[in-house]
Amino acid sequence: MLFIFYNNVYIKDKLNINMANVEARIKVKGKHYEISVDLDEALKVKKMTGDVSSALNSNGIYYDLKKGTIASQEDLKDAFGTTDLYAVAKKIMEDGEIQKTQEYRDEEREKRIKQVLALVLRNAVDQHGKPFSEERIRRAIDDVHYSFDKRPAEQQMIDLVEKLKEVIPIRVETKKIKLIIPARFSGQAYGLLKDYKQKEEWLSNGDLEVIINIPAGLQMDFYERLNNITHGSVISEEVSE
Repeated sequence: MLFIFYNNVYIKDKLNINMANVEARIKVKGKHYEISVDLDEALKVKKMTGDVSSALNSNGIYYDLKKGTIASQEDLKDAFGTTDLYAVAKKIMEDGEIQKTQEYRDEEREKRIKQVLALVLRNAVDQHGKPFSEERIRRAIDDVHYSFDKRPAEQQMIDLVEKLKEVIPIRVETKKIKLIIPARFSGQAYGLLKDYKQKEEWLSNGDLEVIINIPAGLQMDFYERLNNITHGSVISEEVSE
C-alpha cells in the first residue's frame, strides 16, 4: 500500500482509477472531524457491511482535510472516547455525513426511477385493462414533469399514477384487506401500514385492526415484510367492495 501526498494530506493509493475518494465528516462537541474515504466502501461501512480499513484513505483524523490540519489526540479522546484511527473513522462513517459524487447521485436517481417505473408497469393498466409499454409511461412522465425523490419506490408509484391520470387513462388494480395486528407488534408494523391504510381501530385488547388498500402487485412483498415483523401472527381477510 502506497501513500501519496495531496493537498497537504497523505492519502492511500490503492492503484484503482475507478475509486471515488470523498470526504466523510462529523461534528462532535462543536468541532469538525474529517477523513478521506472510498465512497462505495464507506457507504457499506455505514450499513455495517463494509471494511473500515478498506474504506479509509487518509492516515489521520483532520479538523479540515483540505488544509491538512490534524485533530489533536486530546480532542479525539474527548469526542470519541478513543484515539484509535480505525475506531474513530468507523464512528465518522457510521454516524457522520459521507459526501456523494454527482455521478453517484445521478446513478442513485436513475435506479429509483427504474424501480418506480417497474412497479407502474407491473401494476397499472389502461381503461381496457391492458398494460402500458415502458415508452408510453416514460412519455407520460415527461408530459406531467413528475419529480422523483428519495422516498421508497412503492410510495412514489402511488403518487406518480395519480399524476399520470392527468394525461393518460391509467389505474392500478388494488386489493382491500382487513388486518388484525397483535398489540405487541403494532408499533413496529405501523410504519409499513401507513401508506396503504384507509381505516384503523384499536381493539379493547390492544390489537390494531386496519383496512388497507394495496396495489395487487405489491401484496406478496407487503405480506413478507409484515410477517417478518409479526412472526406470522397477523390475521388477514380480503374485503369485498
